[in-house]
Amino acid sequence: MVMKKQELIHLHGLLAEVSNQCAEWDNCQIDLEEYDSLGIRPTSIHKSKTDHKAAVFALAGGITMNMREDEQEAVAATAD
Repeated sequence: MVMKKQELIHLHGLLAEVSNQCAEWDNCQIDLEEYDSLGIRPTSIHKSKTDHKAAVFALAGGITMNMREDEQEAVAATAD
């Protein structure tokens, strides 16, 4: 399935909201260096579809990297 530019911008906006929400949490640290270096925001509608696609991948990568780090923390084994 190929996304249209408008759909990609919408996804970009949703991921930006997730990162904003995460920034408000105490234990959530997202590395947005790659995303910030692109300079593309969901409101940058004049930018190309390719630019938004790169921004979506960078933003999703930062968010999921944080989730991976959380999963790697040791969890005590308990019996149910």
